[in-house]
Amino acid sequence: MRWLADRGVSTRSVALVIGVLLLQAGFIASYLAAFHEPKPHEVAVVTTNDQVAQQLNGLSGDPLKATLVADRAAALQKIDDQDAYGAYVVGPQNDELIVASAAGVAVTTTLEEIFGQLARQTGRKFTVTDVKPLPSGDPRGLSGFYLVVGWTVGGYLVASALSVSLGARPSTRQRAVVRLGALAAYALVSGIVGAWISYAIVGGMPHHYVGLAALGALLVFGVGAATMALQVVSGIVGIGLAVLLFVILGNPSAGGAYAWPLLPGFWRAIGPWLPPGAGLAAFRSIVYFGNSKLLMPVLVLTAYAVVGAVATLLLAGRRPHLATEIDEFGAA
Repeated sequence: MRWLADRGVSTRSVALVIGVLLLQAGFIASYLAAFHEPKPHEVAVVTTNDQVAQQLNGLSGDPLKATLVADRAAALQKIDDQDAYGAYVVGPQNDELIVASAAGVAVTTTLEEIFGQLARQTGRKFTVTDVKPLPSGDPRGLSGFYLVVGWTVGGYLVASALSVSLGARPSTRQRAVVRLGALAAYALVSGIVGAWISYAIVGGMPHHYVGLAALGALLVFGVGAATMALQVVSGIVGIGLAVLLFVILGNPSAGGAYAWPLLPGFWRAIGPWLPPGAGLAAFRSIVYFGNSKLLMPVLVLTAYAVVGAVATLLLAGRRPHLATEIDEFGAA
């Protein structure tokens, strides 16, 4: 290290470069591990036939988790309530596979492939009905994912920008209040602008504009407040921790490219509890599923907002032990 110091390279600079390298490696590893081999795992479906349910639950590798319902109307209700990704209704001659592309195109494709294989084995025929089709401007269903990613990036970027210009830790609680107030204003504008851009490009969502704008504001504030809290605790390292949490782990586990039942176990488990996953679940609920299953993702985002804001206020003006050690290391 002395050789580097003699040439004007500080220990802090070396540590930051190594930290960025680790984040880069983590980014590559996380995305490849999550997406390189998607497989269905207990995808929830319903059927009107007990024999079919037993057959589906007996498939090798447990790709589906089938439950029995009374009739087609009950099956449709399960899909509307997001309790099932699809339904198989047995008819006197031809059967019907009911899917919901809005819940995930990859899941719909997977269901069609699995039931297609079964139909070839049994000789039965079925038609496919999509009861939650995607708009023509978003045939792959990724606009919601990118909207949520944009809001997430905006949240931690604005918190990072404030720390660069004003310092990682507010010197007083009053300044912390001002900083959080600025974040709240930014979040409100971000929600409005993001929802408008989404509507202008994709279309088909005029009745959900207010709900999406509110979701965007909550998501941006939650991510921003959590990033502020991480910076208060750990200084500049907090920015890296935010990237790790919200991008490296959050984006591949969000259920955008592949819905949660198609992801490996780790990403499937953490997805609902991170802002990108919670945000995307809320988006789909608002736009396509009549607000069903909306409460949980909203509570998750609210938790990030409340905990982040409270931690920022309580620790404002203080120098936590971890942050002090990091600063002392960086000054070496």
